[in-house]
Amino acid sequence: MDLKDHIRAIADFPKPGILFYDISTMLAHPGAWRHCVSQLTEAVAPQKPDLLIGIESRGFLVSAPLALELGCGFAMVRKKGKLPGETISFEYDLEYGTDTIEIQADAIEAGQRIVVLDDLLATGGTLAASIALARQVGGDVRASACIIELSFLGGREKLDVPFTSLVAYDD
Repeated sequence: MDLKDHIRAIADFPKPGILFYDISTMLAHPGAWRHCVSQLTEAVAPQKPDLLIGIESRGFLVSAPLALELGCGFAMVRKKGKLPGETISFEYDLEYGTDTIEIQADAIEAGQRIVVLDDLLATGGTLAASIALARQVGGDVRASACIIELSFLGGREKLDVPFTSLVAYDD
């Protein structure tokens, strides 16, 4: 099955000049979604993760079912102020400014094997920051993965762990 057949491209979203790759159509197709989760399971299982970290918000959709398939835990990385309880923050640079992500302080036990996931890799800034945050709180980040990679943006070059994408767009 070619997952690209189940990903919808939407021009000029969220602003003019952007081509948005929407996984909603894949999520709505049980066969395509099952195939996607199966492929991610094959890619991530060799890392033997104790915990998957999903990046807000579509990364949650990727990580939660994968954690069930792999029999491991799941934790969330979210924008500042979105998680209850004590959190650990990480500030990172954007093209024009900075952003801050957080994880709950008790989400990772020191030494846990971690794989960080999102739906899409673009410039790599948020994924790289999430990897750094997981390490900051004691996680052993083994790999990262996404459904979609916009390879022309060079995001994987910012990552210092093995990276897997299921679908790549070159322009």
